[in-house]
Amino acid sequence: MASFSSIGVGLGGNVDVNALIKASVDAVKLPITRPNGLNYQAKLAETKISTFGQLKSLVSTLQTAASKLSSITGWNAVQASSSDDKSVSATAVGGTVETTFSVTVQQLARAQVSTSDGLPAGQAVGAGTLTLQVGRWNGGNFTEGGTPALEVSVGAGDTLADIAGKINGAGAAVTATILTDADGQRLMLRSKATGEEAGFQLSVTDTDGDPGAGLSRLAAGLSTDPGAGAAADALAQINGQFNVRSATNTFENAVAGVTFKAEKVSSAPVELSVTKNSSAVQKNIEDFVLAYNAVNQALNDLTKFDKGTGQGGLLQGDSTVVGLQNSLRNVVESLSSSTGPFQRLSDIGLGKIQGGDLSIDSTKLSEALKNPDALKALFIGADGLSTTEDGVGEKIKAATSKLLSAEGFFAYKDAQLKDVLKRNADEIKRVNARADSTEALLSARYTALDSQMSKLNALNAYIAQQVTTWNNNKG
Repeated sequence: MASFSSIGVGLGGNVDVNALIKASVDAVKLPITRPNGLNYQAKLAETKISTFGQLKSLVSTLQTAASKLSSITGWNAVQASSSDDKSVSATAVGGTVETTFSVTVQQLARAQVSTSDGLPAGQAVGAGTLTLQVGRWNGGNFTEGGTPALEVSVGAGDTLADIAGKINGAGAAVTATILTDADGQRLMLRSKATGEEAGFQLSVTDTDGDPGAGLSRLAAGLSTDPGAGAAADALAQINGQFNVRSATNTFENAVAGVTFKAEKVSSAPVELSVTKNSSAVQKNIEDFVLAYNAVNQALNDLTKFDKGTGQGGLLQGDSTVVGLQNSLRNVVESLSSSTGPFQRLSDIGLGKIQGGDLSIDSTKLSEALKNPDALKALFIGADGLSTTEDGVGEKIKAATSKLLSAEGFFAYKDAQLKDVLKRNADEIKRVNARADSTEALLSARYTALDSQMSKLNALNAYIAQQVTTWNNNKG
């Protein structure tokens, strides 16, 4: 509000005009500033929007947990075990048939390693071109692969270290390293990949034309059969009779659904087993209980009323929120179409406790896990299909999906509260406009009054002066 310190002169200086105007403006702004006014209502709406966002996140977590219990994949969890995981480790994808087989690791996959003859350390090798070709060695013969050859130009002053740097900088299929021993320096090349097809051959084009001098000296050891340093596939035998190989130490297609990795050559067959993973199912059930309880507890806190303090939760009295909580409780207590021994969650040890949370009877759940087909039917339904909604898990998933949809509960509450904020902001704007108008009107009136009073005061002083003069003259 503008200051009117000059006003009041004509009023004798005894009237605080600013205070009078401020009091009037504050009165106009009461709809905004009072304890339950528009400012409070705006903050309340913003808090509710944030709270419903947090609730939505909790319900989304519940939907994810219910999805795992209502999908075929969630019930096809398996685990792979090894009798010697230091020799062979294994994993299996969901749905893999339970099976047992043995694996004997005969050879690990190797990269090719080739080393040049020793050359004087730090000296220039000679100019020319190195050509690196990836392929396969077989009995001293090299067969080129499908990868184009890589050419590296070598300058007359380049040392072995310079050449190694150029090879590594060219993105070659090999790694170049310098070795130093009693004979000088050597260029060692190692293929980045393993497997027979990761072999390589380095050929040299020497500008001096002398195969025994210059750059041609690198050809010895790098262009011939690497012998024991040749690249090799990993070799394994399944059940003592089926031979399999892999360019890496990982075998992905040898047994359907199973991936096993050769860690080292085994001295005896290693037994690999694929079994149902009941612990994964148990964890999915426990995660579901945690997710449901998180939603239920949040709703309890938001809708509670404390008789002692007379205070209610943020959403206390919101019938739509109470309806949300009741709908979730009803679906959790619903029946499955299963004709087996488990038709309710309570049949497997998931019971209600005070406040509506679910508790887990570990003993009862452990017994239920021993009957996986019946347990699956409880959550998916008698038809065993995840496309219907006749299992408890499917019903919970459907209910939460509806709540989270673009036309669902949370979208409705968000739009409703944002509309409240918009109308609130519009009303605040109107009230502020009235306050500004009131301030302008009052300041104009007090300014005019002050001006009139100043004139009257001047007239009064003049008359008093004239009276005094008249009295003096008369005497």
